[in-house]
Amino acid sequence: MARRSLLLRVLGWALVALVLAGVFGMYTDPEFMRVMADQVWACF
Repeated sequence: MARRSLLLRVLGWALVALVLAGVFGMYTDPEFMRVMADQVWACF
């Protein structure tokens, strides 16, 4: 049971790392940054 818990914890952290890497990848795209800035500016 402890081994399964450890496996789930490791898989969870791996998923979090993958999502964060994907978000970082989007922020390196200049077009995405421009769209995000336009959306934020539209709130004001």
